[in-house]
Amino acid sequence: MIKASYEVLQPTSGHSFLVRKFSKLAFDAPYHFHEEFELTYILHGKGKRYVGSHMEDFTSGDLVLLGSNLPHCWKLEANNGDKADASAIVIQFNTNFLGDDFFKKDELQSIKKLFQKSASGISFNSGTRNSANRSMTHLWEEKSNFKMLIGLLEILQHLAISNEYVLLDQQRSVARQTRAEQERINPVLAYLVENFTKKVSLDVASGIANMTPNAFCKYFKKITRKTFMETVIDYRLNYATQQLVQTDKPISDISFDSGFGDVSHFYKMFRHKTQQSPLNYRKNFMRSLNAGEKKEIV
Repeated sequence: MIKASYEVLQPTSGHSFLVRKFSKLAFDAPYHFHEEFELTYILHGKGKRYVGSHMEDFTSGDLVLLGSNLPHCWKLEANNGDKADASAIVIQFNTNFLGDDFFKKDELQSIKKLFQKSASGISFNSGTRNSANRSMTHLWEEKSNFKMLIGLLEILQHLAISNEYVLLDQQRSVARQTRAEQERINPVLAYLVENFTKKVSLDVASGIANMTPNAFCKYFKKITRKTFMETVIDYRLNYATQQLVQTDKPISDISFDSGFGDVSHFYKMFRHKTQQSPLNYRKNFMRSLNAGEKKEIV
């Protein structure tokens, strides 16, 4: 069984932080966490991004800053034709990589606030994302250690003063927990990330947390603000929504592929969340997409 793994990162000699380029193999990494902050720019690829208890689609150009010990992983689409070309540039660093008091200086208060917000995970968009992605590419190509350091600070400052972002796990359900609580809940979330499209067992999940099922249900809702089954269904509906708009699979196939054993139950849950049937959701999406394309042509 795959559990949320704790990763220990070590900068290479002569560097106080890590700048790495990952191939498609990195997208096979399990749900994991580490003390270092992480800034990830997806060069190529699309699929699902998991941050804390939050799940969302990602595509090429995706730019996300993750706080310390925030569990995460990126999963490529199984039918992604560009899967072989999937890659990312990743920067990882500790808050004290320039000394314990460096980011306490008045000139760096914006970056300090950025670090605080990153406990929820931050997804950047629009011009901020585009310019930061270009800067990350230059940073990866830079040979001078000094210029790399200055380049990182400039990227962080650029992100810190931007308002073009959204917080991912807005309730900060995972980030607020103590290290001991994280070590208990993160393996459970990892179990869901890896298995929500299959049969998910409350007994298995509670066993991972070393709790009785009743105690676990109360604990899980306290931590995540949702019941265990609400979280499972949210994951499945999110996955199904992606399949509806990105494939032409029959609704019944999407239902089973998303983990719903019964099509009528899928319809009921989907309508409850979106106020429309899966078929109408697909039709409305295609209608709005076609209208947008016609508008661009005009």
